[in-house]
Amino acid sequence: MTQEWISSLATAGLAADSSSFGAVAEELVAARDATVVAPLNDQGVIRASGADATGFLHNLLTNDINGITPDGARFAGLCTAKGRLLALLLVWREGDDFLLMLPRDILPAILKKLSMYVLRSKVKLSDATAERVLIGYSTPAAVPSTPTLALGDPAAGLPRFGVAAVQGGQAIRLDDTRWLLALDAATAGSRWQQLAASARPVGLAAWQWLEIAAGQPRVVAATQEAFVPQMLNMELPAVAGVSFSKGCYPGQEIVARTQYLGKVKRRTYRARLAKAVLAGAHVFAPETGEQHCGAVVSVAPSPAGGFECLVCVQIGAVEAGEVHVGALDGERLEFLTLPYEIA
Repeated sequence: MTQEWISSLATAGLAADSSSFGAVAEELVAARDATVVAPLNDQGVIRASGADATGFLHNLLTNDINGITPDGARFAGLCTAKGRLLALLLVWREGDDFLLMLPRDILPAILKKLSMYVLRSKVKLSDATAERVLIGYSTPAAVPSTPTLALGDPAAGLPRFGVAAVQGGQAIRLDDTRWLLALDAATAGSRWQQLAASARPVGLAAWQWLEIAAGQPRVVAATQEAFVPQMLNMELPAVAGVSFSKGCYPGQEIVARTQYLGKVKRRTYRARLAKAVLAGAHVFAPETGEQHCGAVVSVAPSPAGGFECLVCVQIGAVEAGEVHVGALDGERLEFLTLPYEIA
């Protein structure tokens, strides 16, 4: 992401925090009902290159990196030795290299953490955020003809987590309605104009709502080390961020024990609330008293008014039907459906 790119978006009306192009409510409705395109300026990219890059990442992340083909991508987590998530990344190949997308607020710390493991491995890690412009594209009905017009024929028929070369870079299909474009910084401006001609430009507020509606978790600075992967539904096929057939990685023993010997007591749900809260805010229930029973994962304004969030909560508290944000007498969450079942 270059200053030229940022300046061009500002000229088009994008707010300094990239939240919207000046009409949040309209953009949210468009994200729900129409085709939209969003500059993902809150995301950054780490590049991993070198002869040992595949094995290096495979031995550190929760998913099977060895199995990533040039036409595929995967979500994966980086955990502490106690199985707590430090980051959730989208990983895909670019030639012989790997690109890892993650929130920019944690990128420097994660890059430093990964670099500590390099030792004598033939791996080079670098911040490639300036090299790639990241754009989100969403259409509410997964009709192939719609993305074909804007993304190009290769992207239209992609399976989930499929990767295809498109004009100016790569397209990754995230789910039935959402795509990620990773474009060369030099050509991103002209590509944006093409996309914006057939899709409504929206800011991060609308894109993050789409993410919440999809039940896709994220880890930011405020929630690092707050969750083990299963708390964020990562082992479920709809999120697909954990492999239990690969070898060891930091925290693997805890993650495997939770899966096979224990019971997942907390899950991530989608909920509505009237007032905004910050990611990491604790939630409470009568069953647990003054002891919190979970935490907010992510929050965004909703096209229906108010806000929506993903929230990690004790299953029993959700089944009892009463969960409050911030304190026992805080706002009560209204739980919504997710597009996938929680086992």
